[in-house]
Amino acid sequence: MNDSSSAPVRSVLESLLGDSAALAVLTDRKPTVTEQTQAAYNALFAASHPLPPSLLHTIAAVVAAQQGSSALLRWHLTQVDDRELFDDLVSGAKPADPLLAALMEYVDTVSVSPALAAVEDQRTLESAGADPDLVVLIGQLVAFESYLVRLVAGLSALDASPATGAPDGAAAETPTALPDLARTPHSRGRTGDRSALTTTGRSRPTAFTREFLDWEPWLPAPAEDELTAEQIESFASKATTGSVYFRLIARTPGVTLARSTLDNAVFTSKEGLEKGERELAAAVSSKVNDCVYCASVHARKAVQRTRRDEDVDRMLAVELDRDADWVASDVTALATGQDDRWTVLIETAARLAALVPAFTVEDAERLRGIGLTDLEMVDHIASTAFFGWANRLMLTLGEPYWPETEESS
Repeated sequence: MNDSSSAPVRSVLESLLGDSAALAVLTDRKPTVTEQTQAAYNALFAASHPLPPSLLHTIAAVVAAQQGSSALLRWHLTQVDDRELFDDLVSGAKPADPLLAALMEYVDTVSVSPALAAVEDQRTLESAGADPDLVVLIGQLVAFESYLVRLVAGLSALDASPATGAPDGAAAETPTALPDLARTPHSRGRTGDRSALTTTGRSRPTAFTREFLDWEPWLPAPAEDELTAEQIESFASKATTGSVYFRLIARTPGVTLARSTLDNAVFTSKEGLEKGERELAAAVSSKVNDCVYCASVHARKAVQRTRRDEDVDRMLAVELDRDADWVASDVTALATGQDDRWTVLIETAARLAALVPAFTVEDAERLRGIGLTDLEMVDHIASTAFFGWANRLMLTLGEPYWPETEESS
């Protein structure tokens, strides 16, 4: 008699992608990426939190709908207890519970309009009863979902490419149709123009740059001497305890540990796409999402590794047209003036980074056409997808400032 309990448990990526050739490449050549993606998922949905797993899946389902992922929408809806709540949320109904109402407004901003986030959002959350731990949890949930949406979209497009060699029947189950969204982000209509001063009075960058920037939070981070051993370990591979950003996101130590390990696996592993071009993908995502801080870091790293300062600066200088939710249109304009290889790399990263990823089989074929191997294409996708996560946290938990500028008294 077969013992069904001995059957291997499928990961969330295996469940979403089925018998995927692209996922097999990622799992075989960059196993830490798939392992830590699952670890982050478990830390969000299987660990103990102030909100029950069903509600967290409901929130993730709303994000999946906003970002156009029918596969992830279907997945999360199979995990919810109250389908009516999801239907109400996507219809635009405001929850009667003030805390949930405030959290959903924040979800909309992190998911759809992260560059329109403001310190007032944190004050609203605090007034509704959300403590910093809960705010960081929800930010991580939405940001991780944004990463997962892009990873699944990119790998699915590779699988659909004739040259990838995905086996017959490789696709996962037919996904759920996307609902008509009637939610209106409360940040709609805010200006995305950047103030010259931060909330505390420091000098803030008003344009994209490769110069060094610092960052200040809008909600309290634990002091260095308040950190637990688990929190310190969660970001030890990325930063010292002097980093206020990492101290803040260490409020979710399990998620942050997986995120830190995943970050290193994507961007520092020796095999795969040229490291400078992985950094380029990160900078492109940061332009699409309008994250000045992340762009400064990764444009600088791209230049350090490629020595193509003029090309990187040309991409940074492109102004994207944006709608009332600050969602960019014609993101491929970022490739203006680039050579053939970088045109393809920038355009495909930008299309994957878009609010609703537009990365298609044709994009996979274009990457193959400039000579990328399957592993290099997977790297390009993972590098871009990761910054769907990173940009959203940086933009919605605080703001950048020029170093060595003082807080106003």
